[in-house]
Amino acid sequence: MDFSYSEEQQMLQESVSKFVQRHYGFDARKEILASPKGFSEQNWQLFAELGWLTVPFKAEDDGFGGLATDLTVILEEFGKAMVVEPFVATAVLGGGLISELGSAQQRSEWLPQIMGGGLQLACALAEPDSRYNLASVTTTAVRQGDSFIVDGSKILVLNGADADQLLVSVRTAGADRDTGGISVLLIAADSPGIHRHSYTNVDGHRAAEISFSRVKVPAERLLGSAGDAHAALLTVVDRATLAVCSEAVGALDSLLAKTVEYSKTRKQFGAAIGSFQALQHRMADMFIECQLARSIVMMAAMRLDSDAPDADKMRAVSAAKSRVGKAIRKVGQEAVQLHGGIGMTDELDVGHLFKRVTAIETLFGNTDFHTARFARP
Repeated sequence: MDFSYSEEQQMLQESVSKFVQRHYGFDARKEILASPKGFSEQNWQLFAELGWLTVPFKAEDDGFGGLATDLTVILEEFGKAMVVEPFVATAVLGGGLISELGSAQQRSEWLPQIMGGGLQLACALAEPDSRYNLASVTTTAVRQGDSFIVDGSKILVLNGADADQLLVSVRTAGADRDTGGISVLLIAADSPGIHRHSYTNVDGHRAAEISFSRVKVPAERLLGSAGDAHAALLTVVDRATLAVCSEAVGALDSLLAKTVEYSKTRKQFGAAIGSFQALQHRMADMFIECQLARSIVMMAAMRLDSDAPDADKMRAVSAAKSRVGKAIRKVGQEAVQLHGGIGMTDELDVGHLFKRVTAIETLFGNTDFHTARFARP
């Protein structure tokens, strides 16, 4: 089996890598995080101009192809520099739901805006008691004539404060944890009755808590059939899970490279600490963890692009998230420890990389959750 990148994927990787090296240094990232939006609108437009925002979408929607393997190419390079622009929130999650559930008219209206860089999206899926369960939805949408009335609250909405449109999972029928009766509405973020509380996560990325109080949404903003959105939610969130796993692989590679380089310059007892055999063994273990993480993410991406049953695809994604979670703990902690006290400071990017991968470990289900989901019959 050939695991090498295709010519198109190599070109895509080179394009993203050059951008990261030229425009996304550590100091530049800190300036972006300190800006009012927490990401660069200029960079976002550049993403659109370079065609990166088309990568998550299928050819029939005028996208790059929609392959998970293409997605991993971009996210791994993003991970190396901790890119903060809301690529996953807007293009992978938001665009993915529109692509999966939207009618032909809805796709033709919204997807070109995403790919053109003119639309920011956020997916409001998690609730205070949901614990990674996409079927745990208490936010309600009651049909009244040609509209829905939405009430409820959502937490950890990535890009929630800056999104133009919100994709909200709502319950239109059934009990609180039934897989049936879940729908997705596309709601204008400035609609009356919506309150957004923005905050910054430990890794610097922005998120929001959003409450809905008697929010009136036109019925044509329903994506797909009422009550049938659960399967699509699982599919799209699994793709987003794979995306952040790829990002983690890139970040872990950076942590390893920076640790090895530091070990060559930091001296103790008159010798570089990289010459100590005990530390060499620890860095060798870090390398192994990085390679295991990359391999299983590649396997999961290929499985998502195959004709395998949905259950097999789900297990592949969970296997990747579980394995990557273990690598995050091992490589992240070793990198900080081998850097010593400076590894904990804000002045060094190692600490920020550690925060980012630690946040990724909990996104869309932590290591324990995905280990249990993989083992489920």
